[in-house]
Amino acid sequence: MFAPYLDRWSLISDGEPILTHSSRLLPVLWQDRPAMLKVATDNDERYGALLMQWWDGDGAAHVYAHEGDAVLLERATGKRLLLDMAMNGEDDEASRILCRTAARLHAPRPKPLPDPIPLTRWFRELEPTADKVGGTFADCSTVANALLSDPREVTILHGDIHHGNILDFETRGWLAIDPKRLHGERGFDFANIFANEELPVITAPSRFRRQLAVVSVEARLEPKRLLQWIAAYSGLSAAWFLGDANTPQVETALTVARLALSELAA
Repeated sequence: MFAPYLDRWSLISDGEPILTHSSRLLPVLWQDRPAMLKVATDNDERYGALLMQWWDGDGAAHVYAHEGDAVLLERATGKRLLLDMAMNGEDDEASRILCRTAARLHAPRPKPLPDPIPLTRWFRELEPTADKVGGTFADCSTVANALLSDPREVTILHGDIHHGNILDFETRGWLAIDPKRLHGERGFDFANIFANEELPVITAPSRFRRQLAVVSVEARLEPKRLLQWIAAYSGLSAAWFLGDANTPQVETALTVARLALSELAA
């Protein structure tokens, strides 16, 4: 899988391959620079590479080369990890970094991005689940439908802003990887700060309320609107996990949704 690109782009292997559900990655050196060779195995990753090119290194990793399923990316070499920060007393700062990076990605660009995925299509699995299961799913679907029918501050979205997708690029700062190439209201991109299941404290009400205050200020979002996006996104995540029969993560996502819905009702 990697061999044709190693030859074509004059790359030197610089680590072990990394396999994910959607791509194959290999750390490499390109012109003496640390880089990451990524070969997509699904359409989301292929679309994401086009968005990375469009950002042109502003808020996201540089794309050094792109052909077919393969993309050669600037590699993060910094030691800091946002997930570690969030779990070790720097949760507020980690959230602020996520918000600042998202703001860079949302900034207008001189040329349009062709064929982004509208949020209405991204949310298409929530309503059928809500009709079938009801309960919190139905509440989240109602909120999502209201948001999607009245979008504000529409822009190109990363689509998966969380602690593992914003990395430390040292002198270049914190930059994004692995976008989903969505289009819709910018508030959507801040919801996953509250829903990253790798962060054990996301279901703690005190953490939820504190980060609600931090993110709403840093992202310049009305708290009510942010709560609505958290509820909508968490409901969608729970629907996806339900489809994968991932029961623990379904409950985690629904707990976050209930926190948001409870705050909205207060």
